[in-house]
Amino acid sequence: MGLLHRVSRRGVLAGLAAAGLALVLTPATSTSADIRPAPAQAPAQAAGSRPLAGKVVGIDPGHNGLNYTSPSFLARKVWNGREREGCDTTGTRTSGGYTEARFNWNVAVYLRADLIRMGARVVMTRTGNRGLGPCVDTRSGILNRAHANVSIDIHADYGRLSGRGFTILEPVADGPNNKVIGSSRRFGRDVHAMMLRDTALRVSDYYGTDGYISRNDLAGLNLTTMPKVLIETGNMRNAADAALLVSPKVQRSIATALATAIARFLAGH
Repeated sequence: MGLLHRVSRRGVLAGLAAAGLALVLTPATSTSADIRPAPAQAPAQAAGSRPLAGKVVGIDPGHNGLNYTSPSFLARKVWNGREREGCDTTGTRTSGGYTEARFNWNVAVYLRADLIRMGARVVMTRTGNRGLGPCVDTRSGILNRAHANVSIDIHADYGRLSGRGFTILEPVADGPNNKVIGSSRRFGRDVHAMMLRDTALRVSDYYGTDGYISRNDLAGLNLTTMPKVLIETGNMRNAADAALLVSPKVQRSIATALATAIARFLAGH
């Protein structure tokens, strides 16, 4: 999520996403989406049951597909819980041009489908990958107002060429999030374990320690009122990680890992 790309054309209207409207899906609700995921194997906990019935899960797919069109929108300053920062960024991309925004959205759609099969009500911070925003503080507000039981921020990283692997970003006590620091860390352990079990991605060898890092400068973590972590699923700048991240099979496996981690966490394992 670390690289800002040069803007090549003028900004467009923010639409639903920039207005802060959430995409809310329940087991009985369907919606048209920018992509339609292929059938994927449901997480093990979902087999023959609905372990997430009555639960609300938030998903924040980082960035958006048209963020690059409006530098003035991205430059707007918002309060992140400690200081003012830019509204959002474009995200990064692979050397072949596959964008982080697209990757984040694809994984989110696969994850949404898994969670709905498991009985959850799902709240997403954007409605597709053809829009602008919303700003990072608005994303937190959407999930907080939905009273989600747990939420996940989905990203991919821009690190050094040789670096590989995923990192779990955990919140630091900052006021709004004070009551969910411990639970967020427990959730992060579940995400870490399931990423190792269910995906071909390894623990980061360039960022954080053993796949974890605490961050106090991100609105998504500073402003959360429910357990939440941000996952940098891999390094898009690294050729080996990039080859995995652009694969629909790997994207589905990441979604399965996240859904299983969510179910484990909410079951109190």
